[in-house]
Amino acid sequence: MPQSLAQIYLHVVFSTKHREPHLQDRSLREQTHTYLTGTCRNLDSPPIRVGGVEDHVHILCRLAKTLCAADLVRELKRESSKWLKEQSPELTAFYWQSGYGAFSISPGHVERLTAYIANQEEHHKAETFQDEFRRLLALYEIPYDEEYVWD
Repeated sequence: MPQSLAQIYLHVVFSTKHREPHLQDRSLREQTHTYLTGTCRNLDSPPIRVGGVEDHVHILCRLAKTLCAADLVRELKRESSKWLKEQSPELTAFYWQSGYGAFSISPGHVERLTAYIANQEEHHKAETFQDEFRRLLALYEIPYDEEYVWD
C-alpha cells in the first residue's frame, strides 16, 4: 500500500499588529499559547512548543503532510484572533501582523529550539522582537525589505 510520509519541523514566528503588547497579562498569554497548541493539534500539525511574550509568539510543530506553511499560519492566526477577541472587551480590536516567519528546523535542533522558546521572557529582556526577527532572517539567509516586514 502506498504511503505519504513526512516529518517537517516548522518554527513559526509572528507578532501582534504593530507589536502592541496585547498579551501582557501572563494568564491570557498562557491561555493563548494553549489555544494555539490546540489549534495545531486540530490541524494535524503536532505542537512541540508554543511560547512568546506580550507582542509575539513562537510555534514549533511538525507540519501536517496535507498543509503548506501558509495555510497553517492563516488558520492559527484566524482561530486565535477570533478567540482572543471573545476574551475581553479590550481585545475587540486585536489583530496579528499580516506577515510571519516560517523556518524549517532539522531534527537535531528541535531540543535547542524548544528550550529557546521556553525561555522567551528572559531572552527578551536583552533583545527586541524586531532584532530577534532580523537575526532569524539573517540566520536563514532570507532576503527582505525592511519597509514591508513590519505592520
